[in-house]
Amino acid sequence: MGKAGKIGIIIAVVLIILVISIYSFFKGTYNRFVDLDEGVKGAWAQVENQLMRRYDLIPNYVETVKGYAKHEKEVLIKVTEARSRVGGAKSVSEKIEANNQLSSSLSRLLVVIERYPDLKANQNFIRLQDELAGTENRIAVERMRYNEAVKKYNIRIRSFPDNILANMFGFDEADFFQAPEEASTAPKVKF
Repeated sequence: MGKAGKIGIIIAVVLIILVISIYSFFKGTYNRFVDLDEGVKGAWAQVENQLMRRYDLIPNYVETVKGYAKHEKEVLIKVTEARSRVGGAKSVSEKIEANNQLSSSLSRLLVVIERYPDLKANQNFIRLQDELAGTENRIAVERMRYNEAVKKYNIRIRSFPDNILANMFGFDEADFFQAPEEASTAPKVKF
């Protein structure tokens, strides 16, 4: 074997190692994107699970309040309408917006409830309120987990050189679950 043959073998080996390295890099990066994307989707599924629990509790809650607060019809209608928007939302951003509106409506309903001491003493209402409070806590935890998964995913697809591959493979940034603007001010309770 001559000098040219040895150089040819060395070049072939280097090319094979280079191709394997590039393939491993692309495969590893793509698989990390998939893993993080699935993490975001799984976290969102848990948020939706808890939002559905709240969605299912609201009709009973509203019906219990209706019996005591007959002239608070507007607030009850707003809660029912907000619940309906949640049911009709399709995309993640629509669901976030609809649930933020529902949270806002529920806050106004809680202000109304404060005006009815008999209602607050009703055992069915107390049980429903505890269920709803527990659900709201679960939603907060799952929302936090979702946002953590979104943060990891978004950092990865925006970091160099992964951002180049993320764009090539069509991985887009995920939306954070953000509180509505009204959440920055506490509802006012007046008697």
